[in-house]
Amino acid sequence: MIGRALAGAAGLAALALALTGCGAAASTSADRPQIVVTTNILGDVVGEITGTQAQVTTLMKRGADPHSFEISAQEAALMDAAALVVSNGLGLEEGMQQHLDRAVERGVASFVAGDHIDVLDYTSEDAGGAADPHFWTDPGRMIDVVDALEREIAGIDGVDAAAITANADAYRAQLRDVDAEMTATFAAIPRAHRALVTNHHVFGYLADRFDFRLVGAVIPGGTTLAAPSAADLRTLTTAIEDAGVPTIFAESSQPDRLVQVLAAEAGVDVDVVELFTESLTAPGDGADTYLAMMRENTLRIGQGLGSQPTHERAP
Repeated sequence: MIGRALAGAAGLAALALALTGCGAAASTSADRPQIVVTTNILGDVVGEITGTQAQVTTLMKRGADPHSFEISAQEAALMDAAALVVSNGLGLEEGMQQHLDRAVERGVASFVAGDHIDVLDYTSEDAGGAADPHFWTDPGRMIDVVDALEREIAGIDGVDAAAITANADAYRAQLRDVDAEMTATFAAIPRAHRALVTNHHVFGYLADRFDFRLVGAVIPGGTTLAAPSAADLRTLTTAIEDAGVPTIFAESSQPDRLVQVLAAEAGVDVDVVELFTESLTAPGDGADTYLAMMRENTLRIGQGLGSQPTHERAP
């Protein structure tokens, strides 16, 4: 029995080492507190705040869809042994909510980022008034999350609270810099061009913060698990024609086939530009940290909407 228990502990340690690395500065020391994070965007942020004070394990692989990714039994066991489990909340982690609920029932400390922001509902009727979980498209709300995370992580046994505060202060300064860059870039886009069409509804918080119009999304509702009907595409096509949208944005975690079909269906000369919205990328692929993702998206939205004239419907 002892040998079996030791083998199980070794397996969990090996799993933690294999999963660690999505956080910015995760420690691999077994005697440090274990923080398990669901999404790789939050994993990166948590890693920046903890530095070397905790071992950060991120469950969601880079490039995955947060609405549909699932975890293994071993990963679920790792959650049960964590000092803290960090999740996005607001219905984002659809494929693993049962594991999050079970960890809480077993007494694991839980931090739900969506509990610490000013939550928006989806603006589209097809989302049924549900809460929008994509708050990270607004760096101001991410600062609110960092404030709350700082307090939560600083209270974990075994961490240096002063180090956590110093890390959080430094990261908040970087978030403010990104927010200022986004403000300046988007202010240069003519108001008539500040309209967004994407694969699914993901930019509500960005639109709220930076004064964009949400023309619509190819996939109805708030989840990538839905599919558009012919009527959905016709309705969106009409909205695009009326708005004169010069660019449609496709998410990096989703194939852009539907967006390409919509562009052809609309009969207008529109570009299709890929954005990084729900997952970080591998190092060197343009969005390997949250800050890099926000900067790259800002650049692409600015280029896609900023200088192009409004297009007329093709004859």
